[in-house]
Amino acid sequence: MKKVILSLALVLALGLTVTSCKETTKEKTEDAVESAADDVQDAAEDTGAAIEEAAEDTQEAAEEAMDNVEEAVDTTAAKADL
Repeated sequence: MKKVILSLALVLALGLTVTSCKETTKEKTEDAVESAADDVQDAAEDTGAAIEEAAEDTQEAAEEAMDNVEEAVDTTAAKADL
């Protein structure tokens, strides 16, 4: 009788352990998925910020180039008038 009770207790303990592991694995998987989603969102935000900064830098460079062209045209026109 003791062997039967001990065997049932062992089966019950193993059953709870396996069930417990499944829940833990599921929780770990959910955490990993949430973490990956957060990382993707952060990367997308960083990429967007980098694109905006590059666009601003390009606009500033274009404006500076236009100023240089206008200055060169004015200098050339002044020399032509001499």
